[in-house]
Amino acid sequence: MIVHVLRFTHLLAVVIAMTVGCGSSSDPEKDAGTTPDAGTSPDAGTDPDPDAGTDPDPDPDAGTDGGSPELPREFYSSFEATDPQPQWTSTVDIDARGQKKSSGVTGETDTRILGSISEQVVAVTASGENPPDEIATRVSDGEVTSKWLVFASTGWVQFKLSQPIAVKRYALSSANDAPERDPAAWTLEGSQDGVSWTVLDSRGNESFATRFETHTYEFSNTTPYLHYRLNITANHGGGIVQLAELQLSNGDDTPRPVSDMKSAVGNGPGASHNAKLGAGFTGTHALRFAGAVTANGRGYSYNKLFDVDVRVTPTTELSYLIFVDEAINDLTYPGTYAALDLAFDDGTYLSELNAIDQHHAVLSPAGQGASRTLYTGEWNYKVARIGDVAAGKTIKRILVGYDQPQGPVSAFGGWIDDIRITDKPVHVTPTHLSDYVTTLRGTHSSGGYSRGNNFPATAIPHGFNFWTPVTNAGSASWIYEYHRRNNADNRPTLQAFSLSHEPSPWMGDRQSFQILPSAVEGTPNANRTARALAFQHENEIARPYYYGVKFDEGIQAELTPTDHAAIFRFTFPGDNASLIFDNVNNNGGISLDASARVLTGYSDARSGLSTGASRIFVYATFDRPVASSGMLPGGGGANVTGYMRFTVPADDRTVTMRIATSLISVEQAKKNLELEIAESEGFDDVKARARALWDQRLAIIEVQGANEDQLTTLYSNLYRLFLYPNSGFENTGTADAPVYEYASPVSAPVGASTPTRTGAKIVSGKIYVNNGFWDTYRATWPAYALFSPTRAGELIDGFVEQYKEGGWVARWSSPGYADLMTGTSSDVAFADAYVKGVRNFDVVAAYDAAVKNATVRPTNSGVGRKGLESSIFLGYTSTSTGAGLSWAMAGYLNDFGIANMASALAEANPSDPRHQEYVENAEYFRERALNYVNLFDPSIQFFQGRNTSGAFVTPAEDYDPRVWGHDYTETNGWNTAFDAPYDGQGLANLYGGKAQLAAKLDEFFATPETASFGGSYGGVIHEMIEARDVRMGQLGLSNQPSFHIPYMYNHAGQPAKTQEKVRDALARLWIGSNIGQGYLGDEDNGAMSAWHLFSALGFYPAGVGSADYVIGSPLFTRAIVHLENGRDITINAPANSPKNVYVRALRVNGQPYTKTSLSHALLAAGATLDFDMSPTPTTWGTGADDVPPALTPEGVIPQPLSDTATGGVATASDGTSTSALFDNTSTTSVSFTAENPVLLYHFASGTPQVTFYTLTSGTAAIDPTGWTLSGSNDGVTFTTLDQRSAQTFRWRTQTRAFRVATPGAYAYYRLELTGAAGLSLAEVELLAKP
Repeated sequence: MIVHVLRFTHLLAVVIAMTVGCGSSSDPEKDAGTTPDAGTSPDAGTDPDPDAGTDPDPDPDAGTDGGSPELPREFYSSFEATDPQPQWTSTVDIDARGQKKSSGVTGETDTRILGSISEQVVAVTASGENPPDEIATRVSDGEVTSKWLVFASTGWVQFKLSQPIAVKRYALSSANDAPERDPAAWTLEGSQDGVSWTVLDSRGNESFATRFETHTYEFSNTTPYLHYRLNITANHGGGIVQLAELQLSNGDDTPRPVSDMKSAVGNGPGASHNAKLGAGFTGTHALRFAGAVTANGRGYSYNKLFDVDVRVTPTTELSYLIFVDEAINDLTYPGTYAALDLAFDDGTYLSELNAIDQHHAVLSPAGQGASRTLYTGEWNYKVARIGDVAAGKTIKRILVGYDQPQGPVSAFGGWIDDIRITDKPVHVTPTHLSDYVTTLRGTHSSGGYSRGNNFPATAIPHGFNFWTPVTNAGSASWIYEYHRRNNADNRPTLQAFSLSHEPSPWMGDRQSFQILPSAVEGTPNANRTARALAFQHENEIARPYYYGVKFDEGIQAELTPTDHAAIFRFTFPGDNASLIFDNVNNNGGISLDASARVLTGYSDARSGLSTGASRIFVYATFDRPVASSGMLPGGGGANVTGYMRFTVPADDRTVTMRIATSLISVEQAKKNLELEIAESEGFDDVKARARALWDQRLAIIEVQGANEDQLTTLYSNLYRLFLYPNSGFENTGTADAPVYEYASPVSAPVGASTPTRTGAKIVSGKIYVNNGFWDTYRATWPAYALFSPTRAGELIDGFVEQYKEGGWVARWSSPGYADLMTGTSSDVAFADAYVKGVRNFDVVAAYDAAVKNATVRPTNSGVGRKGLESSIFLGYTSTSTGAGLSWAMAGYLNDFGIANMASALAEANPSDPRHQEYVENAEYFRERALNYVNLFDPSIQFFQGRNTSGAFVTPAEDYDPRVWGHDYTETNGWNTAFDAPYDGQGLANLYGGKAQLAAKLDEFFATPETASFGGSYGGVIHEMIEARDVRMGQLGLSNQPSFHIPYMYNHAGQPAKTQEKVRDALARLWIGSNIGQGYLGDEDNGAMSAWHLFSALGFYPAGVGSADYVIGSPLFTRAIVHLENGRDITINAPANSPKNVYVRALRVNGQPYTKTSLSHALLAAGATLDFDMSPTPTTWGTGADDVPPALTPEGVIPQPLSDTATGGVATASDGTSTSALFDNTSTTSVSFTAENPVLLYHFASGTPQVTFYTLTSGTAAIDPTGWTLSGSNDGVTFTTLDQRSAQTFRWRTQTRAFRVATPGAYAYYRLELTGAAGLSLAEVELLAKP
């Protein structure tokens, strides 16, 4: 039984008499540890005002009464006991005319039932709960966005009242997701003692139509009870019961009185995916505002909080944190129309002065709502230099304002915390680009709502290891959570520092090893909660090359990386200096050699999706004598948990640990340490070297016209781009004569691993791992090809190594062949690099790997294309394969890439022995890329799946493009409606033309995502909520399937709409960097970052796999891309601004340019793009010939080659049954009994002109070595059409395509095969245009 005693915060705040601005005990959390306070000023990086800190125009009446001191210029409150407290509670301000600044707003929401006795509930008891967030008290916290959950199909929750009351009415509210968890049957019971119960009301067969829905129930009762219990006896089929709210009522029908908007100190949000509940952003309190809009139209209220006298100077900044309650089935996001406001001595208000925050949004309640920069259910950081609009004024009152332009609104609310006014904001321009980066971006996340889902990885670019702080040492997924795991004092705690190789929390971590300092006396406690060290984010520095933190108890921890190693420095406050060693679980071992000051060990820790992960070894040395050591209980387990206690001198209480890793052996780990950190090198030497590596990478792009927030975003995105993928190889030779080898994650082990050496196969070469190509092919790999082509080639070669060793390139390398996501998208990613001029990789092997993916049925579910055994022949992947449509659409795009790569290979060397193959494959795969038309259902005007018989699976009357899942991977029909970006004209033709494509896009952006059509997912998944919060119709730009869609207006001849959509996204979806946010949706190995980088530059690789980019709208007034070849791409847009987002004109290298695409060759040669920007849409780029390149000409429906060998009669010269050759699957095959068999096919009707034919090798090892194809119209006289000799099939069930040398129209086709008896084929196709 779970019991909670409720402690209610009284609405009446205690007024504390204290000097304004002097009660702050701590600063608000800014960009954790950054040198500049990233994102805190719209004029970040500008020189401070020469009069900063002085009042240029002092008010003669300000602070001069009787010689009193000058007015203060600082104020801070986090609403904690030691901070200034609001002097007013739920009190509307009176303006200079004596009028209340409120109209059409009440403090009572209509989610509360009449006669509610919620304030009488003093304790909640439940049959079970899901701590820490989904606990029993959540059903009585007044917030339907929170919930109580118990892991059972039945359960009960019980209230104790302050006094007996006769309840006559009650209400239940459904929770946020999973309708099967809703109560379906229950009894409401009363009791005087909490032991003996009387049934007061019974219900059955109840259901809730929507989430957050409240149902009210009436019954007769005159007996007052002290205890009430809701006993849920059935749900809707799930193994979990959940409930958002239970309200009790005494039956009083008196209408709620109209009251002012509520504003009072409280305990913090009760519902959030990512914030600690029941706490402020910092501390344990925050300021609550809440109410409802009763007006039809504008409703507003400006409530006064603090009575102050604060002088505003030109440099004065206002900052605060605001939490907005999640919208309850209301896509207008009503709570976002809120902001802090200031009343000045001259009668004006900040909300009237058009102050601008760091996101270029007006800092007023209405301006914040209109900007759509506030995220609901999340803390949001806001800052503005109010001195720009209010210098010389004196702040008299601090207010919270709400101003909704369109009521009514049933409920709105939120929280304010960490209010700061200062005229001395810290803005220091870094001397190193890497100091703009905060690796904490994306860590304010969870599995329920992603703002990046990153962890603060400290590493070198594409390095072997990550090193990270850990807030949950028992997790192999979300290892660092910015806020939600804070302790009871609402401070974050670290349970470890860890070695990591995590590509994503969804894939999970592997090959970990943990360390944590301890300053306790004697033997430290390894229990994770007990050992956890509290800190503040302001005392945390998180850079790509360095992580450091000062803990509350005085310990300082620092680390800096090399490729396979790192150096840690721990500074202790006293003589007690210990290090605890641990791991996420007991799968490993350590050995402690105190006399040698050495630790060795190994780790087998790995997540379930860490396919192919092998044992990792560690070797560490320490610079201080070891006073004591040993193994410890607690932590990950007896094998992995231990400690060393060190003797430290009084004048230097530091302990330095040098640690290296290896996937080969302990001895190799020791060697890696010697190779990468010389004995003569100290911590600062290693740090400087790592910083230089990152500075070099980040220097690729420089910009002008960016504020601090934008610079942090830009360079942090470049960091994420170059963090992945990761090296998996080691130098087993010497520094002067390196020999590179790797422990293969794609081969079977050759033996058992020992505590000192791996059993994995050791292979010569360089391998790269950690990449999900479904995520990264669209933008990440094209970014490598443009920004760092040499490294792109090295990375490609590292993945081609997987093909050479394991036979395939992984779809999701984690590090081996993880069976996840759709598409073999390394095909198009590597082809994209090749057609853009990247050559320093094994091009032929990369091509062969792609062709194998496209033509060979895989025997392992973790590799190749699912459904390929039939999709080649059907022209689509049927619904018999899970997510068949997604597999098909990905296949078409990858085929497009293969076609372009084959064409480039053919052009590169006409004398190449494989030249004819390249030429034929270029045409064949280009035709296959057009097969997207096979999944377009004209009856619904959407793409949808087809079964093996060819029928579309959902009848038109039942089809809803808003439904997620089924055949659509992590998306829906709407976001698949434009899924042929490489053939925009062909797509437009399907819809009826460019105007109709534009209309389809308009409808797409006008149709809201509601996150309520869960489809095959069975409920709401985080991608749905994030897509909803993009707030751009159906556009799920929080996930990769939507990346290209804003740019599709270029194909429709309306580029101004692309420009507007792109700039809207750039303005809102990459914000929150200084509180661990920075993204909306999973960042995914550089994918989100690359979209931002390209779009901010003004062009994007929408046609990935080709050598072209499409043009959008540049973000900065000037950007320079320093290319590897010594040339620059310079993008000038001097009139650029948050309003001037439209392109009026473009000049390329001084010449007028109207096309909406740019070639890679043009950019790679060095180019200057001069944009003339406009605040209104223009006609630039709207000419008929200005659209981007496409495969299909205007006005023509794409008509790809298709198999005509259906319905005819096929015979073999040796009498072998041939039906398996024409059954549209490579899972069956034919073995001919005679040598040199002849296959004859007679069409039932017509004389098709076959231009291509395919042969698919059988499962047997005997393949034809040559053949002659001939045609006839009488079955007697045949004309030779094509001849081949010296042919080979490299793989079993490989489909090869051949162009007919001299095609003609024939009724009979004969294939004379050359080969021994037993020759085998799986399939034959005769391809022709419809």
